[in-house]
Amino acid sequence: MKQDFDLNIVLQRIEEAIRPFPKAAMFDLFERGYSSLFEQLISCVISIRTLDETTIPVSLRLFAKARTPQELLTLSPEQLTELLYGSTYPEQKAHTMLGIAKAALEQYDNELPADFDKLKALKGVGPKCANLALGVASQQAAISVDVHVHRVVNRWGYVLTKQPEQTLKVLEEKVPQTQWVHINRLLMPFGKHICTGTLPHCSTCPVLQWCDQVDVTRHR
Repeated sequence: MKQDFDLNIVLQRIEEAIRPFPKAAMFDLFERGYSSLFEQLISCVISIRTLDETTIPVSLRLFAKARTPQELLTLSPEQLTELLYGSTYPEQKAHTMLGIAKAALEQYDNELPADFDKLKALKGVGPKCANLALGVASQQAAISVDVHVHRVVNRWGYVLTKQPEQTLKVLEEKVPQTQWVHINRLLMPFGKHICTGTLPHCSTCPVLQWCDQVDVTRHR
């Protein structure tokens, strides 16, 4: 690193830098009142390979019809697929959501368990969504690693990993638990708007002095 890496200072600077930009989708929806573990998990399923600009309106459209497992199970796969139009793989996601709702109703008395392993055991739920839903809805210490988080921390040189799952494990070892939830909240919009995949805004980056700019060959 160009300077001794201080994660607290880096995250403080990023917090200020991302203020003009939209919040990450799950945190935005939480502030709108969609704060249950079920709602957060369902929205995260919608977000898979889908931009936040689409995830939020699709989630709002769905929640206007169904916000609980019982309500979602009143929808047919075809109705649910239509509500998910605009997100990627809407038919597949519809079946995933119906499976989640059925499990919530039949296995967990209509209340999804705030437990990483049990959520990840649900078909179609990966570690990113399990951790993000737990971190936002249940305020648990959980790190969610999406493509932005994975790219940013590797570009810094803070971790040296090839896959998001590897990044998650290293971050859990290096980052204090008090910061875990903030990793996705801050680094997702930072990676989307400032530390972008191509031509990152290095010349105006608030944390350039700590960044090794790994694999950056051109920037703005």
